[in-house]
Amino acid sequence: MTLRSLLAKDWIVEVNTGTAATPVWTPVKGLTEFSEEINTETEDDSDFDGDGWASQVVTQRGWTLTLNGNRKRDADAVTFVPDTGQEFLREAGHEVGPGADIQCRWYRRDGSPDAYEGRAAVDYKGAGGETTDLEPFECELLGQGKPVKITNPAAA
Repeated sequence: MTLRSLLAKDWIVEVNTGTAATPVWTPVKGLTEFSEEINTETEDDSDFDGDGWASQVVTQRGWTLTLNGNRKRDADAVTFVPDTGQEFLREAGHEVGPGADIQCRWYRRDGSPDAYEGRAAVDYKGAGGETTDLEPFECELLGQGKPVKITNPAAA
């Protein structure tokens, strides 16, 4: 068997712009970076029976998705029409409390089994830049509970 490296560009992040009962999965376009981080809290579980070796127990995990990209708009529209997924995150990033929470899913477009769904609070950071720069954005999706493994939508 010949092995081939996976490409980071194959990740897709979608946000539910509908309701929980009738989800409308909208892609977040313009991404240039994506990372998933699992944060782990541990406690020392060492005892005399370990023959001097320490033991750690995982007591809690959390997750964060970090998205970086360039703000995009509909190039064909006469008036400004932003990318729907980006705008949904930007709007949620201006809310406080439950309004800042969204439903999201992330998966690989190559059909691999890496596919998850969860709720997250949105920490949105817009940006300006130099006169020659594209307008970037950064968004952290701060996990609310355990993400659920789903069937990869791209595998269908």
